[in-house]
Amino acid sequence: MALGRLLHGDPQATTPGITIGPARAYEALGTLFFGGRRRRVFSGLVALSGARPGDRVLDVGCGPGYLTRLVAAAVAPDGSTVGIDPSPTVIEYARRKNRNAHCSFALGTAEALDARDGSFDVVVSSLMLHHLPAKLQPTALGEMFRVLRPGGRLLVADFRPPRSRIGRHLVGALAGPAMEHNPVNLLDGLIGEAGFTVHARGDIHPWLRYVQASRPEASASDAAGAAR
Repeated sequence: MALGRLLHGDPQATTPGITIGPARAYEALGTLFFGGRRRRVFSGLVALSGARPGDRVLDVGCGPGYLTRLVAAAVAPDGSTVGIDPSPTVIEYARRKNRNAHCSFALGTAEALDARDGSFDVVVSSLMLHHLPAKLQPTALGEMFRVLRPGGRLLVADFRPPRSRIGRHLVGALAGPAMEHNPVNLLDGLIGEAGFTVHARGDIHPWLRYVQASRPEASASDAAGAAR
């Protein structure tokens, strides 16, 4: 299906996951997909992430960088935001669109993040997790946990299939089974099993389910061990 190829493009050698299709077409589709509410929806995700001026933020599976750029504006003037994606063409597009000196984009995979332990205050990820095989999703969330500092905040948002059978079949026909059967009800459990403390979850009209979480603060014994 043509739409399915835009949402889930060709595999990359760097990851077993599926990347998105042509960046420009994906951007146009995103505008249509959210029915004119795209900026409001993604601005809502920025607010839910808790990103504040001065924060270091990582956007995992950033695609063309729409959310990355909004987060970068929220952490200005002293913060920084990095978006990573496995698709070279998507990253090239995101770099061309970017006008913020404190926002950058790099090739990378969710299951093997090229970042130091505890190097970010906030990690966000939107419409990415369903691109990964189920067996790699815990690995990706474990990597997000690793690169967050203790007390750091996580926001994951993913596609919520329609509740009606007809709606799900329509999504499947247009975009494929990854979106038709996306098990967003499992997000809480996956995130909790990765070590995060889940604080809130909910739906954002029309298509998203989100989970807010944080990496627990280091205990006194952990801090003492790290100092030795």
